[in-house]
This record gives sequence, C-alpha cells and structure tokens, in this order.
Amino acid sequence: MSKTSDIDQYMKGSAGLGSQREKDIGQHIGYRYDVNLVPDYSCLTPFLKKYMEVMGWQDLNWLEDVHMGYEEQQAAVFDRNINGWVTVPEDMKLPDNQQERDMLARELLVKFQMSDQHPLVELRRAYAKFN
Repeated sequence: MSKTSDIDQYMKGSAGLGSQREKDIGQHIGYRYDVNLVPDYSCLTPFLKKYMEVMGWQDLNWLEDVHMGYEEQQAAVFDRNINGWVTVPEDMKLPDNQQERDMLARELLVKFQMSDQHPLVELRRAYAKFN
C-alpha cells in the first residue's frame, strides 16, 4: 500500500515555497499552481489591448489577481488602493464566462483608477508638491 500524501502540501507551510518572490513574501502565488487563475488573453477587451499597447506591456501580471466578485449581491471589483469594492453599474450585462467577467473587472478597475472619481486623485490634488 502506497503512502498517501497531502495534495496541498506545497500550498501549506513554508517548505514548498518555490520562487524567490514566494520566499520573500512568505506565501504562495496561486497562479503558479492553478492555471485557471492565469488570464486568458484571448478574452482581452479592446480597451485592455490598447492599454497594454500604449504602456508597452506584454502581460497584465499586476492585474492577474483581479477578479469579478460581489459586494452585497451586486457585481463588484476590489480596489486594493482604496481598500474597498467598486460596484459594477446595475444595467451592465455581464458575460457568462468567468474569464470574460474577470477581464471586464480588470478594465473597470483600470478605468476607475484613472478617473477623477477615484479617491486617490483628490489626495494627489491636496498633497502634490507640484502642479
């Protein structure tokens, strides 16, 4: 009889921390183990394609962990900069595919962070040393 092993052994504790980044932050980077967490670039929205082109980026690695969620039964995306949820307009039709919803969430987050409605814009106006 073979010895049973815990299939999540690398997700628990520090023994299985593989990359230097994981060792530095002391936790696992989920998409290294679950390919479903890696964005499907065939689902990129036209806005995100243009955004990547303008920024000169090959990927959206800083947005890979942004997913469509729910806040009080309304579709929303979490903005770490303000530590709060940004709700999706109620009249917006969401795709059935989770990858497409996540790409939409990424687009909405970037647009919100670039808008004058983002709270950090007001902070920049208040505390900027130069115009």
